Amino acid sequence: MSPERQKPNPAQPAEPAASGQAPEGGWSSLKVDELKEQLEARGLPKSGKKDELIARLEEDGAPEAAEQEEAEPSKRARRRGSAETSTEPRKAAPRQPDGDLIVRARSRYVRSAPRKARLVMDNIRGKEVEQARAILTHAPRAVAEDILKLLNSAVANAESAYELGPDELRIVKAVVDEGPTIKRFRPRALGRATPIKKRTSHMTIELTTTANGR
Repeated sequence: MSPERQKPNPAQPAEPAASGQAPEGGWSSLKVDELKEQLEARGLPKSGKKDELIARLEEDGAPEAAEQEEAEPSKRARRRGSAETSTEPRKAAPRQPDGDLIVRARSRYVRSAPRKARLVMDNIRGKEVEQARAILTHAPRAVAEDILKLLNSAVANAESAYELGPDELRIVKAVVDEGPTIKRFRPRALGRATPIKKRTSHMTIELTTTANGR
């Protein structure tokens, strides 16, 4: 005769899964010793009453359940063929120049008197960029070097924002405003002092396209 098959004992609690998940009957179906074994396997403290042991096991299993819930919707979305969003930043397209294109550059607190700076600015107003560069390179005044740096800065702004070259630009506005005056004193004879006023300037250059230059 074949040996009789052992029938499962309904009173015997179900063993927990190998992955550490709660058994079918829940953690309350296990004995205290079994609960302590589960806590020891997870590296959790084993002291306390049965309710405290069950609470530790439930708290330890909550993050795993949340991760599984987050993974399941993503899998379902991929099955449906939903497009994945890319987080890589896109490079902004260069702005196209229009009829009212103005590129501006400012230089503040330049150590030059406004009267001397205006003498040079008047020579480049309305000129094309290459022609203005030639004028500033051969100008005899020291402030011409500062104005040339300002012009190159305005051209760089146009190249960066609108992808325009120097041959496409013209100086539409070149102005010099008076900045703060630095007051100093120079000693003179008989204990006197002569005041010295070191003037500064705020310079602005605006560029536009050659077709719209005035």
